[in-house]
Formats: sequence, C-alpha cells, structure tokens
Amino acid sequence: MAAAGAALTAGLLALACLGSGCSTLAYYGQAVGGHLELMRSARPVPEVLADPATPAALRERLQLSQRLRDYAVSELHLPDNASYRRYADLKRSAAVWNVVAAPALSLQLKTWCFPVMGCVGYRGYFAQAEADALAAQLRAEGWEVDVYGVPAYSTLGWSNWLGGDPLLNTFVNGSDAELARLIFHELAHQVAYAADDTTFNESFAVAVERIGTRRWLAQQGTPALRAAQQAAEVRRADFQALTRHYRDLLAQLYASDVGAAAKAERKAALMAALRADYAALKSGRWGGYVGYDPWFARANNASFGVLAAYDELVPAFEDLFERSGGDFPRFYAAVQGLAALPKAERRAKLNPP
Repeated sequence: MAAAGAALTAGLLALACLGSGCSTLAYYGQAVGGHLELMRSARPVPEVLADPATPAALRERLQLSQRLRDYAVSELHLPDNASYRRYADLKRSAAVWNVVAAPALSLQLKTWCFPVMGCVGYRGYFAQAEADALAAQLRAEGWEVDVYGVPAYSTLGWSNWLGGDPLLNTFVNGSDAELARLIFHELAHQVAYAADDTTFNESFAVAVERIGTRRWLAQQGTPALRAAQQAAEVRRADFQALTRHYRDLLAQLYASDVGAAAKAERKAALMAALRADYAALKSGRWGGYVGYDPWFARANNASFGVLAAYDELVPAFEDLFERSGGDFPRFYAAVQGLAALPKAERRAKLNPP
C-alpha cells in the first residue's frame, strides 16, 4: 500500500532549507527541526548491538538489517554509504505523516512546490497534529483529504554527511521480507530522482524493492518465509487490481459530461460497491486478512490519487529491467538517463509503443 512506501518531502525540505534560510517559515521550520531531531536520535548499529539494554528481539532485527544492507550493495548494486547503518527509536508510530488532497470530483492530487525537489502531491509533517490541522483546513476548503503515516523517508543520500538515513523503530519490526522491501525501496531513491515526477520516482523504487526482495528470498529465504511472502504478494496484487478497477471507473465518471449532482450520486454508488467487493475478497480468498482495512475505511479521491504514484509505472520499470538483461548497473544507468529528460519525453521512452 501507499502508506508502506517512501516519503521524500520532510527530509529533503530539511536539507534544502538548511542551505536557503527558509527555516524561518513555519512549515520549513518543522521539517528542519524534525529531521535534525531524528538524526540526533540515531546511534551506530554496532553500538546498539553492544548495549546490554538492547532487547534481544531488537538485536535480531538490527542484525538482519545489516545483512540486508550488505546484500543491497553486493547483489543489487545499490549505494554503499552510511544510510541504514544507524538506528533511532522515535517513540512514535510513523516517521512522518503525509497529507494528500484532491477535488471532490477528480483524482488529480493537489501539489506543493519546494526548493530543489520540485513539486510533489503530498506534504509531510513530523507531528501528526500538524498534519491533521492542515487536513482540517483543506477539508474546510472543499478538498477530499487523506492523512497517512509513513514508516520511512529518503533524503536521496544527501544526509550521508550527517550519518545517513537511519533505521527506525517505525519499520524494523515488520516481517523479514517487509524489512527487505523497505530498505531496498529507500536506497533506490538514492539511485535516481526526477523532480516534479512523484509517480516516476515511487514506481521505480517499488520495482527495485520487488525485484530485489524476490531475489533475496530465492537465495536466502526459508520455505516458510517464501510462502508467507507469496501470500502477501497475492493480496497485494488483488488490492492493486481492485483499486485500479475502481480508480478507472471513477476517472471515467469524472471525465464524463453528466452534471455534478449526477457524478456525486454515481461516485457514492461506486465507493459502496468498492467496499462490498473488498469485504467479499477479505472473507473469501484472503481468509479474513484485515491488513488493508484502514485504507478502505478512509478511501476517497485523495487516497486513490496516491495509489497511482506507487504502481502506475512499475510494470514499465520491470520491463526495462528485463530489457537491460537483468543487469542492475545497466538498469540504473537507463533510469538515470530517463530522469534527466523532460517529463513527456521520459514517459514516452519508458513506455515505448
């Protein structure tokens, strides 16, 4: 799900503002302060492992994280730097909270533009209360809004001079495969970044996490771990198919010539049908799995808009990987070349006829 992916906003804003003086503004100030506090909380993994007060369960997760970090370098050719070699306990459930918004009859996300990183379809906060406050303001203006916690974010490697993006309590306690996915995803953001193209950036990182996790499981995973991940991938594919179907129906509705009142009525029927289909899927082949309940409980135009960023271009990137001969350096070089192009040309080359 989108909430399990990366958020770039808060960390990049912090770094951009450190150099530009924009920390005098409230939003940039919270970005700088939140990021620096996160960095100050981080300790080198060897130090945490050697600490007698470290719980055995955390010690095991950190040891696994370092094996995954080494694998990312040796097998996936991801950056070998300071990132994910330190650990921080933030004493909260998310690294940042993202706010996304869309009109009542559109899936087009509202965008915010920032120095260096360009324009993105979300705004990140280190404090949930501040995210909720913006969400309330946007709702009062007539936007449909979603607020979701993000377990990690990337600074594209720019924080390596401060010790690198750290491992966090917000994600180290997931399954082995989920930990692998997240580390590979976040490191992929350090390989290529296209300003003003969130969908390109996130879809690329998702493609890397999927390819990398499958390879790691095939080489080092236990049969039980591989079976659990296969079941998770089935659920993820079902979720994507279901939400893509309704996203397409909503997009067709919003682009139609019917009046706003008729669109609103039809939209309500589609959302009810979405939730009914999800309930049938959950009680059927998913055997009661409830992990996607939060998304469906708050589903609206904004949450649908976020999903596109995380899956729309993934098949194209996976195809590019195959066309690169399954060679990671060649694949990354091709993606970096695409990222340097204007957006329209980038998309045309990524999806050749």
